[in-house]
Amino acid sequence: MQDHDVVAIGNAIVDIIGRCDDAFLAAHGRVKGSMQLVDAPTVERLYGAMGPGIEISGGSAANTAAGVASFGGKAGFIGKVASDQFGQVFRHDIRAAGVTFDTPPGGGDPTGRSLILVTPDGQRTMNTFLGVSTHLGSGEVDAQLIRSARILYLEGYLFDRPEAKAAFRQAADIAANAGRQVALSLSDPFCVDRHRAEFLELVHKSVDILFANEAEVTSLYETHSFGAAAERARADTRLSALTRSEKGSVILSSGEAVEVPAAPVERVVDTTGAGDLYAAGFLFGVAHGMSLEAAGRLGSLAAAEIISHIGARPQVPLAELARKEGLMA
Repeated sequence: MQDHDVVAIGNAIVDIIGRCDDAFLAAHGRVKGSMQLVDAPTVERLYGAMGPGIEISGGSAANTAAGVASFGGKAGFIGKVASDQFGQVFRHDIRAAGVTFDTPPGGGDPTGRSLILVTPDGQRTMNTFLGVSTHLGSGEVDAQLIRSARILYLEGYLFDRPEAKAAFRQAADIAANAGRQVALSLSDPFCVDRHRAEFLELVHKSVDILFANEAEVTSLYETHSFGAAAERARADTRLSALTRSEKGSVILSSGEAVEVPAAPVERVVDTTGAGDLYAAGFLFGVAHGMSLEAAGRLGSLAAAEIISHIGARPQVPLAELARKEGLMA
């Protein structure tokens, strides 16, 4: 029985989003536009130094699940939070978005947080304290939930700690054995640099749908040529959706190459979650049997909505926007 379109597995993180200038990043040794893992003292120090912030449940794969639900799809999420205030924020937000979330809370470390510093040009610099999110173990992977979904979506960020890798691979095996599609997001070029060999092994062995931006896919295949990296991705997967910011996206299958333009945006406010929401639209389209071009256009639409405001969760129902644009009935 397939009663979910997408089940996502990843780090359960509460985003704390605030504005800063380039000088603040430099003063605190942050690499603009990157995701850096930080420890508890660092996240507390940055939290104390940054200005007012908006707190909302985030995490890459969780954002994608919320996006699928906003399109009117059925989504689930597997990820670990603690029994603390941030854990309550996460659990409330993701369930309120219409996403199935039943992973039991854990003890020990606190709920993960990501301090997202947004500069005036809309670039976001993420400083992520993973906390208890990496404690997701193989015994907590909900096999029944994974089997209930057409597509399992895996977040590359989860590879940053060895404790979660067994759960990640177990989920992929459960999905494959049930005849479901497995999708992987490479998440971040720094993440790819750390785990290139393991990502390539996973792509070759288990991945049906690969999501990556230009920097991530060229890092994966260790080339400066997007075209060369794209052809490698096409050879390695059944389907690759490669995003190129304002240039739109390229979707590759063995017999088809589709270029999808970026949806217009009046003003880029915050790029946080653009890739996550592109994946949401694309996965919703694939799960509902749409053409690759139509799925890509849903992805572009969702990404455009998310970068037009602060935060990585849609502010208006994506299904409503899609109907206005004639992309959904």
